[in-house]
Amino acid sequence: MSKKPVKRTSSKNPPGPAALLGVGLDNDDGHKRITQGEQFAIVGGSEETHERMTETVVKTFEELKLRGKHLSQVERAELAEIIHKSTPR
Repeated sequence: MSKKPVKRTSSKNPPGPAALLGVGLDNDDGHKRITQGEQFAIVGGSEETHERMTETVVKTFEELKLRGKHLSQVERAELAEIIHKSTPR
């Protein structure tokens, strides 16, 4: 008697809603900075930090678009690589 192959399902949850959150902790000027988009939110930070985080997120989503991927479709390692590449020097 032969056994049918068992179809294994991934232990990972299927992709669902995804978003990025950036939190800056170096604010000492009293300003409350918040930048939001459809799939991200950036809060806090000095003016320079907040601008760097915003630029990083914008470039990250541009790169995802070039790759034809949605945030919920990208693996963590690939997203980390994209974010690293998108961070201004």
